[in-house]
Amino acid sequence: MANTDRPLSPHLQIYRWPLTMASSILHRATGVGLAAGTLLLAWWLVAAAAGPQYFALVQGLLGSWLGRLIMLGFSWALFYHLCNGIRHLAWDLGHGFEKATAKTASILVISASVILTLLAWVLAYSWK
Repeated sequence: MANTDRPLSPHLQIYRWPLTMASSILHRATGVGLAAGTLLLAWWLVAAAAGPQYFALVQGLLGSWLGRLIMLGFSWALFYHLCNGIRHLAWDLGHGFEKATAKTASILVISASVILTLLAWVLAYSWK
């Protein structure tokens, strides 16, 4: 058996992730993020029911720059998970398994999630 300097299996330093693989991992990560964000939303609702002082505390935390950044990430995760879920629905129907189609769909999902997030935040701030 010849001794080679190559690794036996791909390592993260040399293996290039296909966009479809990164998209799949991101779908799982955004699902976890949505669960955490739902707990945050439940905390906000409990604070609203607990009284004005506790609600003001939670609202102040969520209204800070860090809270808004977290809410921006939560809303992006929501839109990404929604768009990627629609892609998974198409896969369940047997469409979009070709490499080029899957890559295009990944790009479309990422683009649509960013556009929908920006649109939602622009609309939210225009109604203030």
